[in-house]
Amino acid sequence: MIGIFGGTFDPVHYGHLRAALEAKEYFGLDEIRLIPSAKPPHRDTPQVPAAMRLDMLKLAIEHQPGFIADNREIERTGASYMVVTLESLRSEFPGKSLLLFIGTDAFNNLASWYQWEKLFDLAHVVVLTRPNSLVKPLDKFYAEKQTQQTRQLREQLAGKLYFQAITQLDISATAIRTLIAQGKNPRYLLPDAVITYINEHRLYKS
Repeated sequence: MIGIFGGTFDPVHYGHLRAALEAKEYFGLDEIRLIPSAKPPHRDTPQVPAAMRLDMLKLAIEHQPGFIADNREIERTGASYMVVTLESLRSEFPGKSLLLFIGTDAFNNLASWYQWEKLFDLAHVVVLTRPNSLVKPLDKFYAEKQTQQTRQLREQLAGKLYFQAITQLDISATAIRTLIAQGKNPRYLLPDAVITYINEHRLYKS
């Protein structure tokens, strides 16, 4: 099975990395692909260019086996629609189960995504939940796809909805950017190699 973990990673931090690691180990993934969004259709334009966010991601996962910094959204023109990304991955890995990891907030707004129903034709959707996170009631479409058996995720290539609790690390990229802009030290919120890169390139400075 292959995991897909998208985001702006502006910058990547331990909240992202811990969630990805727990997901990889819990589901026994062959690999997990962290995919920086070049032009996120549901968010403001990232503060740092996509190529530099990819550089920071590569530094963050350099020594973690099975973690891959995937640049396919950066290489593609236009908005970074996840359904297009999954179509690309499906063509590359036709016989692999694909697990798309999203957070609770993203799941609650999934119906606003471009061709969102098609996501389930291409991958399983795994919602990573945190303590006190609220998931909206499941309608018939979701209820019919939900499973509590990881075996089904492995045996089928796509189509299931699964909820998995993960460790809560209350870290946000927004808070990190604010700290740096205020001249404060963001250490222990993200890898030292990423902090060094941020300092060398004077990113997020006010």
